[in-house]
Amino acid sequence: MKLIAALTGITLLAASTVYAAPKTYQVTGPVLEVKDDMIVVQKGSEKWQIAKDKETKVTGDVKVGSKVTIMYSMKAASIEAKDGAAKPEKKEKKK
Repeated sequence: MKLIAALTGITLLAASTVYAAPKTYQVTGPVLEVKDDMIVVQKGSEKWQIAKDKETKVTGDVKVGSKVTIMYSMKAASIEAKDGAAKPEKKEKKK
């Protein structure tokens, strides 16, 4: 019985870890600018500025003009809720 409970717990933990991971995206293009804390990449007619830090894994020599593929995820840095949440609209009854 304890074994079944343990296996169920491990399964639920593994499943929740998979769904909790943020979705990753990618952008590919030539490098326009490189600094210690960010990189700018041209994608079509747009310039994408993406933050990086000491934990960012870099493979190869990244310099202006290099073609790169960047994998990134979007994560909220902070969230501030304001008072006065929107009230749901009342639906009118049809006669």
